[in-house]
Amino acid sequence: MDSREIILGRIREALRAPSPRHAVDSAPREWRRPAPETVDGQIDLFRKNAEELRAEFFICADIAEATERARSFAWKKVALHSGELTDAVAGGLGVAQVRTDKGYALGDLESCDAGLTECEALVAQTGSVLVSSGASGGRALSVLPPHHVVLARRGQMVSDLGSALRNAQTKYRDGWPSCLSFVTGPSRTGDIERILVLGAHGPRRLTILLLP
Repeated sequence: MDSREIILGRIREALRAPSPRHAVDSAPREWRRPAPETVDGQIDLFRKNAEELRAEFFICADIAEATERARSFAWKKVALHSGELTDAVAGGLGVAQVRTDKGYALGDLESCDAGLTECEALVAQTGSVLVSSGASGGRALSVLPPHHVVLARRGQMVSDLGSALRNAQTKYRDGWPSCLSFVTGPSRTGDIERILVLGAHGPRRLTILLLP
């Protein structure tokens, strides 16, 4: 018997035993503490979790403050998609722009200092950002540039992952976007000698700007 048959035999043997679903469903889910019920409490928890993940989080009073914060990064070229928040902030940056919803060359996107996107939701319990190909300018915008900047409204803060997905289900009931993704901190890996490396598979910097 060769290695392939040995492996397949073990799989067949394991499949004979039913999965103990009742035990999983009845087990208490205490891996994460519940998020606060108030939006202010959720924002505080999101900030704590995001910063622990090495993301940056800033509360901005208005578009002008968000634009000034973005200008402080001293970008020379930025990629973005058309949207209420992205258009408002990008209009005051005074730098070269690549618009992903108007057709672009891959090399142009890769040469940008940052990708400016909106999002579907911010998840307080995990410090995650829910992005979609529909609300965030496609799949590549939040991945290729080395700095990902997310613009969000206070009303997009939710308590947990389930709430974020339920909101998306309500919004896209008649037609889901091609991609939904939870962004939890900047891209990282610790595969090599357990040394944490940022930016290995995506942006090495993540900034979230929260507006009213």
